[in-house]
Amino acid sequence: MISCVLCWRTACVWSVVGLAVVTCSTGAAAQQADEAFARVSSLQGEYVGWVSGGYRRARLGLQLAATGQETYRATLLPGGLPGEGARMEEAERVETRASDIFVRCVALGHRVWITPSEARVMTPDGVLRGILHKTNRQSPSLGAAPPAEAIVIFDGTDTGELIDPMISKDGLLHEGSITRRNVRDFFLHAEFRIPLMPDSTAQSRGNSGLYLQRRYEVQILDSFGLKGTASECGGLYRQCRPDVNACLPPSVWQTYDIEFRAARYNTTGTDGVADASNVLEKTENARITVRHNGIVIHDDVELSNKTGAGLSEGPQSLPIWFQDHGDPVRFRNVWMILRGDQE
Repeated sequence: MISCVLCWRTACVWSVVGLAVVTCSTGAAAQQADEAFARVSSLQGEYVGWVSGGYRRARLGLQLAATGQETYRATLLPGGLPGEGARMEEAERVETRASDIFVRCVALGHRVWITPSEARVMTPDGVLRGILHKTNRQSPSLGAAPPAEAIVIFDGTDTGELIDPMISKDGLLHEGSITRRNVRDFFLHAEFRIPLMPDSTAQSRGNSGLYLQRRYEVQILDSFGLKGTASECGGLYRQCRPDVNACLPPSVWQTYDIEFRAARYNTTGTDGVADASNVLEKTENARITVRHNGIVIHDDVELSNKTGAGLSEGPQSLPIWFQDHGDPVRFRNVWMILRGDQE
């Protein structure tokens, strides 16, 4: 069996025959990689429209995600797209392959032919039931200007609020930066772009995260078309899943708008005496509200403890970390509004 694995947007391509690996010529490989990237980018995305069945018309959404060079995962969503009427509990996901510029799948009793502009929904015997049109949704808070009282963390030029930031040639912030400022209670706006990595899976597919106070992670990951677990995009890592998987396709700019209130402590300790030997008592859990692409995915949720690899809880104010998980996630237009005393 012969398969081809592409390094997207690079000049590397390998043909695998059994266990042997043979490199192709650089120029041809780069062109082939670009063509494959363009084909995947044109097909994957969101489609929505109306389908008929008997005497009824119903809204239907479709999310098509690339899972390889010629493989896709199609998610059919009765009711529409996530955050716009989709009945997520009725979603059906099927794995399928591409043929030229078409993707075919069978789901929810339909045959679906998908092209870069539309998806034609038919009965098993070929009767057209409806056409879903390609749509390019955008977060309503994308490009939001910071108000006068905001602290600009990154605007493409000034990096004074960050420690050791890396900036791309096109003025985007790399993953791995940390804020100079320690924070307690705040509102945070951040825009991020997840790379297209169709040959990667699970936690290796555009992984990053916003670590609030370096303790609590709001996960960033290519979870487009997935169920939306606590370990996927929008999850409070391994602690709370998002109410809605509001993830847009990779390479599309997305937003987080986060309201955070830190945990509260009795700073004089359990016996009322402030000294080094005393044990601090947590009196209130941290609380968080998250809007992902304008959709509320966590509404005033309590965080019972730190998440994943976060630092231990405590009364100290700590910075925000843009997690480096080895994937080229990029950030822009990051700003915050402090709420009250930060100590």
